[in-house]
Amino acid sequence: MDMPINTFKQRLQSGEAQIGLWLGLADPYCAELAANAGFDWLLIDGEHAPNDLRGLLGQLQAVAPYSREAGGSQPVIRPVIGDTALIKQILDIGAQTLLVPMVESAEQARALVRAIHYPPSGVRGVGSALARASRWNSIPGYLDQADAQMCLLVQIENLDGLARLDEIVAVDGVDGVFIGPADLSAAMGHRGNPGHPDVQAAIEDAIVRIGQAGKAAGILSTDQTLARRYIELGARFVAVGVDTTVLMRGLQTLASAFKDAPAPTTSGGGVY
Repeated sequence: MDMPINTFKQRLQSGEAQIGLWLGLADPYCAELAANAGFDWLLIDGEHAPNDLRGLLGQLQAVAPYSREAGGSQPVIRPVIGDTALIKQILDIGAQTLLVPMVESAEQARALVRAIHYPPSGVRGVGSALARASRWNSIPGYLDQADAQMCLLVQIENLDGLARLDEIVAVDGVDGVFIGPADLSAAMGHRGNPGHPDVQAAIEDAIVRIGQAGKAAGILSTDQTLARRYIELGARFVAVGVDTTVLMRGLQTLASAFKDAPAPTTSGGGVY
C-alpha cells in the first residue's frame, strides 16, 4: 500500500485557489454528501461542532473514497484546541491537514509544528501499529514519509494574533494562515459584523501580507462577493459555505413557500 499523498498541500504550494465547505453536522453520511458535491476541501469542525474523536474518524472514512479521486475533496480537521496529545490522536486516525484555532504567537506556532512531526524534528508519539494513518503498519516506510505529507494551517482570530502575524507566518513548517472573521470582528468591537470597513481592511491587509511571506492565506465567508474579493487578493483556501446554514436556509425557504410567509433569516456571527 502506498503512502497517501496530501494533494491539498500540493495545491497550496502550487498557488491554486481551493474552494471549501465547512462541516458542522457531525455525521459521516452528511460528510459523504458534501464530498460528492465537488468542493476542493472540507473542514471537519471539532471546535464548535459536536464532534469527538470517533466522530472525526467516521467522517474521514466517509470522505476517503472521494479524496482518492483526481480533484476530489480533501479533508481538513479543526481540533478544539492545539493540544499536542489531541493532535497525536487526530493524526493517528488519518488526518494529514490541521487547522488549529486561536494561534497568537510564533512560539505557539512552532510548538504546533513540532506536534505534527515525528522525532527527531518533532514530538509526535510513535504508535503507528495502532494507527489508521499507517494502515496499521501496512504502508512501507510510513514513519519516514509521514512528515512530508503533514500540512499545518494556523488560525488567527484575535488582536494578539493579528499583531504578531508577521512573526507567525515566518515560522518554518506553517503552510498557511487562516483569518477567522467572526472572532476577529468581535475582538475589534464589531461582533456579528465582519463586513465592517475596519474589519475588512484588517482582513485584506492580512491576506496580502501572508501571500507576500510566501504562505497560503485562507478564510471563510458565505458572502460570495467577499469570497471572490479574497481570492482576488490572493487567498488560496476559501470556504464559501457551511453545511448547517445551507440546510437550515433550504428548509426555511421550503417551509415558507407552502405557508405564505416570508422565509425566516438565520442570524448569528455574520460569517456562517
